[in-house]
Amino acid sequence: MDDCLATWLEAHKERLVSLSVAQLSSQELLRKELEGPVRWFFDHLVRVLVSGEKDNLESLLRNWVRMSAVPINGQAVGLLPVLGEFKRAIWQEYQAEPPSENPLSLAFRLDGVLTAAAEFLSKIEAAALLEAASHRLSARGLDNLHRTKNVKDNFITIAAHELKTPLTVIEGYADMLRAEMDEQPRTAPMVKGLWGGIERLRELIEDLIDVSLIESGLLKLELQPVWLRRIVEIVMSGMREQIGLRHLTVEFHLETVPAKATIGDPERLLDVFDKVLANAIKYTPDNGKIVISGRELPGFIDIRVQDSGIGIALDDQDRIFEKFAMLGNPDLHSSGKTKFKGGGPGLGLAIAKGILEAHGGTIWVESPGYDETKHPGSCFHLMLPMRDVLSGEGMSPLIVSAVTALAGGPQFLPPVVKVVEVVAAKPVEKIVVTPAASVEQKIADELPGEVQTPPSETAQSVLTTTHDDTKKEGAEVLPDTEGQEKTMGGQD
Repeated sequence: MDDCLATWLEAHKERLVSLSVAQLSSQELLRKELEGPVRWFFDHLVRVLVSGEKDNLESLLRNWVRMSAVPINGQAVGLLPVLGEFKRAIWQEYQAEPPSENPLSLAFRLDGVLTAAAEFLSKIEAAALLEAASHRLSARGLDNLHRTKNVKDNFITIAAHELKTPLTVIEGYADMLRAEMDEQPRTAPMVKGLWGGIERLRELIEDLIDVSLIESGLLKLELQPVWLRRIVEIVMSGMREQIGLRHLTVEFHLETVPAKATIGDPERLLDVFDKVLANAIKYTPDNGKIVISGRELPGFIDIRVQDSGIGIALDDQDRIFEKFAMLGNPDLHSSGKTKFKGGGPGLGLAIAKGILEAHGGTIWVESPGYDETKHPGSCFHLMLPMRDVLSGEGMSPLIVSAVTALAGGPQFLPPVVKVVEVVAAKPVEKIVVTPAASVEQKIADELPGEVQTPPSETAQSVLTTTHDDTKKEGAEVLPDTEGQEKTMGGQD
């Protein structure tokens, strides 16, 4: 056996199986029942490590779930606790007697395999549990189904809130580790990976809480003046790295979106556009194109996010806005926030729909169908009402007071747009946007009725994207980190 890690595991096989079984149960009869599934998994894990194929690992775990109903202390449970004890036993033995060659790199490799196994096993066991529960509920009738749905929703809500407390503790200690070890070559990648996992977990918990608030009708909006142009620009700026990694071209036709403010919750609307744009990035192949534009309707603005992606089947165009909606084969699920066809929990579009409806708007999608070869694309329509800011509709008295005081001042005017030609290897056009000062900042900085001088033209926000040899009206360019002019999407 040429693989060093597989060789080490094989040499410690009996010890590892014995430690795992001993940790799972103190009863001799139960230990004998546990030994078979643990030994079977161990033998196949060694083969997976030799092959190095992820598909082999997932196939192994699916077969393990199908063949095993593991009793622990008299009750049949899932295999995730078994894998946890097995992992603990491996690390205990690894620390006591590590491999003689490259122990650190082998430890990273082993941890990656076991972590991937735990993530995939939790998904398929959760799916199996939901399927079994669904079959039982269908036999008990519709009343029980509704009762269980409520229990599940309550569980999601409670679990999400309860997870926030330990996550905050973990986040605090991880931040301390990052401050201590960020510049150390050996530990910096580990701390970075830890922090990335914490951020994804926090995002998932917040999404679960938002879904619960939307379903229960408890989602609260902090209404204030909001400029939709600026919302889109901020979201695009935040997606700059992902767009560059995928070599995508993202165009924002700024002049098609009203310059005047409407009433909305800026944080919630940022979340909406972030999730919709992330969805477009995820299902558009590398070197594809995304176009964001607006269309004014009586009393509304329809902001369209058009991509050149794989499209959506007609039968799925309503279902994608349901919570936990997942298209395709769940066995092929692959986690990823913006990588091509990367999976997720299926909450983003459901949350976007709930937030837009809370604003009095809606969302829908148009697509000729699903085709991974021809890439017919999809067009998401985000409809929002355009309300008169001076009406103060839904806003707190403090915000209304500030709006009234600033309404005649230069600070409350919409963003000033200037077109500047840039000399570059490829002719492009840059729009420099000087945004109006936010109402929130004005409330903090001045008393009602006071008016300051207009913001300096040196405080400018330069945003978006085009990657084309021709000039495009309304397309913007971001400077890179070294001060060089670069397009946000595509390659130079």
